[in-house]
Amino acid sequence: MSDPVHESERFKPPASRRDFLGLAAAWSAIGAFVMAMLGAARLPMPSVFPESDSRAKLGRPKQFATGSATYFPQQRLWLFRDAEGFHAISSVCTHLGCIAERLEDGQFNCPCHGSKFDASGRVMGGPAPKGLVWLELSVSPEGWLVADTLKETEPGTVLSA
Repeated sequence: MSDPVHESERFKPPASRRDFLGLAAAWSAIGAFVMAMLGAARLPMPSVFPESDSRAKLGRPKQFATGSATYFPQQRLWLFRDAEGFHAISSVCTHLGCIAERLEDGQFNCPCHGSKFDASGRVMGGPAPKGLVWLELSVSPEGWLVADTLKETEPGTVLSA
């Protein structure tokens, strides 16, 4: 018969250092794997949004004379004021995203690939698939003209101010 005193947990030999180190290594590897997966899950999400605010204040309406054309290089757009009001046209070519230049006669020319646009942004020639984008304009509560560089509007849309 077996002796119940020697079979109790109290009399079993303690876990060896080798067993402890093996368990510690296994848990460390599992922890490192979990942390790596959490880090990898964040990769598809950008930590900085370069154009998080697509709205830009351009100035007060009275700053712009009737018949003026003002270029805003940061927003890559042209602001025009005529007798009817304001409209904004993006200077980004619809072919490959180059910046179209405005010529003295009011037309636009893409220096990279040769697309040509008339004064209202319609395609006149070249590889561009469509005309330059007209951008949405509004007036802020403080009375500033605001252009939204991510919102297109129909060509010919004018903001009366």
